[in-house]
Amino acid sequence: MDPDGAEQTLLVTISGDDRPGVTSALFDAIADVGAEVRDLEQVVVRDHLTLAMLLAAGPQTDRLDQVIQVVGESLGLKVKIRRGTGDSGRRPTGRAAVVVLGSPLRASAVAAVTARIASHGANIDRIRRLSRYPVTTVELDISGAELDGLRRELAIEATIQDVDIAVSAAGLARRGRRLVVMDVDSTLIQQEVIEMLAAHCGREAEVRAVTERAMRGDLDFAESLRERVRALAGLDASVLDEVRSAVVLTPGARTLVRTLKRLGFTVALVSGGFIEIVGQIAHELHIDRVEANRLEIVDGVITGNVIGEIVDRAGKARALRRFAEEEGLPLSRTVAIGDGANDLDMLAAAGLGVAFNAKPVVREQADTAVNVPYLDAVLYLLGITREEVEEADAADGTPTPAPALPGR
Repeated sequence: MDPDGAEQTLLVTISGDDRPGVTSALFDAIADVGAEVRDLEQVVVRDHLTLAMLLAAGPQTDRLDQVIQVVGESLGLKVKIRRGTGDSGRRPTGRAAVVVLGSPLRASAVAAVTARIASHGANIDRIRRLSRYPVTTVELDISGAELDGLRRELAIEATIQDVDIAVSAAGLARRGRRLVVMDVDSTLIQQEVIEMLAAHCGREAEVRAVTERAMRGDLDFAESLRERVRALAGLDASVLDEVRSAVVLTPGARTLVRTLKRLGFTVALVSGGFIEIVGQIAHELHIDRVEANRLEIVDGVITGNVIGEIVDRAGKARALRRFAEEEGLPLSRTVAIGDGANDLDMLAAAGLGVAFNAKPVVREQADTAVNVPYLDAVLYLLGITREEVEEADAADGTPTPAPALPGR
């Protein structure tokens, strides 16, 4: 005890080359002194060990100091000891997880992001790498953050530095089961299905032009869909089989869905496209829920009409809310992924809205954006590491595909 009766503690930082038995040797030595461990953290980066511990030893504090110095020297480690009283570590508040994703991730970007965090008045408590390929991703544990304000500031920096940044509440909000809802065309798959269908009747360019206007938000989606579907009138329904076989998944789509399912997450597709195509994709990937439009087919011919209520911008958000309610999950535990203006309501309703290689209007309004061509990069935004994905794949004999660029 110090003269005021407060318990003396030692804050010990040890660093040096890592090897088996280092930590064990240290604790064997301090155990003989009867020390108590009040806090402990260790990290190894490229075989370099950094170990920090807060220790208390009562009247044996001086002896503990000497023992640590001796054992550290014998192991060839650098030892730094700071004396204090009690467990004076502050209880962190305003905790958040900031994920920064870059291809490449430049030092200048990290400098700018960390400067923004500091200017916001927040502190970086811990940093870890989530992936090193096909993109580099790091996660920063933050305390003292005002979530919405920090998200706005870092969204600006993300644009300036050409990186992707996601800011999420930390703690229990980052753990547990979630509902992940994805758009299909140009998100889960690389193509726009309606344009693939239109190619069979020679009207692809016409339909593509309408699609572009709708995706930018220049045209009401429901009316644009009706206009495009009218262009399909007279097509033999057998072209649906041809289009289904020609669909190409976005790189990382299988890995994303497979990993989410392993975690017990519910995965859903909400599409302004057609159930005749989307339903088969969902079945193949073992996706739980699907909402999409249905083409009218009479006597084996596509009539050019849509059956039932159109799944448009508002319809996608309604589907997300319904799925969440049926799964017993609050909206805060939902993730939505999309690329077009008709995804905006869904992205806004979700706890985390992710704009995937999206139009500018969508990037500006979403919580975060992923601008690399790998859909499984969304996993990193959720705090899942590339190593964890590969280890899970190896455990059940599923090879993790090597990253491939779209169209290859």
